Amino acid sequence: MDQKLLDILACPLCKSPLIYAEKAQELVCKADGLAFPVRDGIPVMLQEDARTLSEDEIDALHK
Repeated sequence: MDQKLLDILACPLCKSPLIYAEKAQELVCKADGLAFPVRDGIPVMLQEDARTLSEDEIDALHK
C-alpha cells in the first residue's frame, strides 16, 4: 500500500486513521474494530464490505 494513500485515508465511519494489515490485505480501524478489504490494491471503504474484528484481534491491536 502506498504510504501517501494510507496517510490520507480515514475510516469512513469515524474518520480515525487506518492501519494497513499487509498479510490480511486489510485496512483496520482500531476505534470501530473494523477491517476494510484491499482488493487488487484498491481499498474498499464500504461499511457493508467491512469485517468486524474479533476480540483477540482488537486486543492485539492495542498492544
